[in-house]
Amino acid sequence: MENCIFCKIASGEIPSAALYEDDDFKVILDMGPAAKGHSLILPKQHAANIYEMPDELLKKAILLAKNTASAFSSSLNCDGVNVVQNNGEAAGQTVHHFHIHVIPRYAGDDSGLGWKPHELTEEDRKAVLQAVSGRILP
Repeated sequence: MENCIFCKIASGEIPSAALYEDDDFKVILDMGPAAKGHSLILPKQHAANIYEMPDELLKKAILLAKNTASAFSSSLNCDGVNVVQNNGEAAGQTVHHFHIHVIPRYAGDDSGLGWKPHELTEEDRKAVLQAVSGRILP
């Protein structure tokens, strides 16, 4: 996509602080980090979201997230790691190019990632089970 900022970063057209790169992905430090080490896994092939990602690239992306999280755990002395992937504006996606956030977390940091838990009502339980049953495939 010619106007996609993440395509431009992944291709090297826009400079970045790259932690890793191969033929399919670039892992960069986020310019607006939630915590020290916050990084983005960017596929070089454009896909707007998880629904458009080819399965083989998606498998590689999650393994890359695991390896990035492991590297942070062993080298940054973090106390935990968030792996976050947003799809759609309602879910917090602001750049419509698939990416995964890998965020080292430190005890007492002020990164406010999360959500307000609600109670699973019987009505919602039944509605979701009926709507989704048989649609999730391995």
